[in-house]
Amino acid sequence: MGIFDWKHWIVLLVVVVLVFGTKKLKNLGGDLGESIKGFRKAMSDEENKPAEQTPPPVQPVPPTQQPHTTAPLNQTHTTIEGQAQPVQEPQRKD
Repeated sequence: MGIFDWKHWIVLLVVVVLVFGTKKLKNLGGDLGESIKGFRKAMSDEENKPAEQTPPPVQPVPPTQQPHTTAPLNQTHTTIEGQAQPVQEPQRKD
């Protein structure tokens, strides 16, 4: 008994055919078969393709010295004017 009983599988198959119809199931089977064939072909092509030569890594070019347009590190930056105001919480009236 249980779910592996052949009667349950037949009932399940009939329900699936009634819900989807035979035409959709046929198209689904064909599409699944084509996708498996494409996957196998791609895998075999990848195995048969010789390993491509990878180009040597490009050496980075050192940056050229440009005049500094920013403030030097020892100078202080612009400060924000004004004082921060403390936030007061609203008082509860219980």
